[in-house]
Parts: sequence; structure tokens; C-alpha cells
Amino acid sequence: MTELTTIDPNNYGAMAKAMGIANEAPAKAKSSSLARLRINHSPIMGTAEVKGKSVNVETVSGGTYKLEIPDGDTYFANSLKLRPHMQRFMYKRFVMGGANAPNRYVKTVMSDNLNVDLKDNDGGFNCGKPAGYIQDFKALPEKMQELIKQIKRVRVLFGTVELVNPVTSTGAEVTVDPMPFIWEIDNRDAFKIVGEPFANLAKLQRLPIHHMITATTDEKKLPNGNSFFIPVVSLDVSKSIEVTDADQNMFADFLAWLDNYNQYILNLWQEKANSKMEDDDVDVIDSMVDIEVEDVGC
Repeated sequence: MTELTTIDPNNYGAMAKAMGIANEAPAKAKSSSLARLRINHSPIMGTAEVKGKSVNVETVSGGTYKLEIPDGDTYFANSLKLRPHMQRFMYKRFVMGGANAPNRYVKTVMSDNLNVDLKDNDGGFNCGKPAGYIQDFKALPEKMQELIKQIKRVRVLFGTVELVNPVTSTGAEVTVDPMPFIWEIDNRDAFKIVGEPFANLAKLQRLPIHHMITATTDEKKLPNGNSFFIPVVSLDVSKSIEVTDADQNMFADFLAWLDNYNQYILNLWQEKANSKMEDDDVDVIDSMVDIEVEDVGC
């Protein structure tokens, strides 16, 4: 077996492995340079002067798409043009905070399918969802049923997005260049709707990056009178977009972002799993001590 005999300061990965510190890196806060795409369900209110008086007005209507730029502005549009590069899948669960703990999300790593157990940032798998297909949901304990209802399947899209006639939060028109984005789709209906173009592309044996998807929204009414919105998407297979060197570089950037995210989750999983193991070891030792004390007393 050949081993390194000289120090190469320009190859951290190889040297860290050789020096035995490759696995010492702690979990770090994950930073994202990708714009986040969402549906804005509620209107945004502002003020305007009418007949010399300041009144509340709706500056951005509900049902628009919202693009949040990291450390930048947020833009809105009624419709989009998406050029998807890839998709991934994950689970996530919202956990309500308390007096001494903030609200948080339990999230798994991102995978190309949901047919495997996915490690999460809580030291478990699938955000607490049992492995495998659940044949009789009603037969599960009530607490487990409630937990599973809180866990959402998420379709994660990566690509470039162009906002059609974008505006700012004040309703002012603005020019926004197409840019890389990530879109975490966790609504059950939206999950299926946005998946249809990818299913069609798979049947046609075409790659997502060669085609555009246009997206608008559709309003759905709730029993209480409130509304929410789901995406309406249309796939254009009549035109094929050529892949450029810039596309190749962006695809590599998406893969690097994904690898960074997954490693962050895996690091947290390892920390939490180790902590749970230590707690279990303490319980085992305590039980052994109790047994010894009882034996002495007999």
C-alpha cells in the first residue's frame, strides 16, 4: 500500500485524510447562495396617498410567486418561466418551539427517491416516519399517526427562473435577470402537479434542462373562507434548448450545493446519534449500578 510521504499544502482533502482529521469537521451553519422560490399565499399590504390621506392598499396580490434573494431583495410575479436542471426529494417536519426553544424544522438529506431511509438532522431517519410501506395506518398508535401527519414529502427543484413582469413588495415594476433557484414543494397537491412534467419527460426520454416550464397559480378555497394557491404548470416539448458551457458550470454548482447541504445534515445526524448513544450508555450503566446495589442488599 502506497502512502503519502510529503506534505502537499495545496491538497487539503488528501492531506486531511492522511493526517487523520478528515472526519473532525463539526457541523456548520449552512449558507445558501441560491434564490428561494415560493408561492406567496397572502396579499402584501402597503400605503398610498388618496385625496391627501394615507390609506392601506394591496401592493402585491395573493397567489403570486415570490423569489427571495439571499442577502438581497424579494421579487414577485404572477407567472414564471422555469428551466429545471434537476430535482431531489426529502422529508421535513415543522416543530413548534416553546418558552426556551425556537420553532425549527427537522429535515432529511436530499435523495433522488423516497424509497430509502433518509437520515435527518435530529439523529433519526425520515423525520420520525417508520421505514417501509404502512399497510394499516389506523392500526398505528395515535401518537405515531399524529407524527406521520406532520411529516411532509418535499420535491426540491433546482434550475434557473425568469420572472414575468416582476414587481417589488411595494408593487413597483423592476427588471430581474434569470437566475439559479431552489424550490421546496411540500404541499401534497403541488407535489403531484409539479411532478407531472418530469414524468412526461421521463416517458419521452428527454432531459429537463432541454425544456422550459411555465408556471402560474390557481386559487383554492378553504371551508373557513380563506384561500390558498397551487401551481399550474405547462411543459413545452416543442423546443429543445442547447446546453452551453455556462449550463455545465451551473449544474456542477447545483451538485456542489447539494453535497454541502447533505453533508451538513449528515454531520448533525452524527452529532445527535452520538448524543443519543451516550445517553443510552448512561442508562445502561445506571441500571447496572442499581442491580449491583440490589444484589448486595440480598
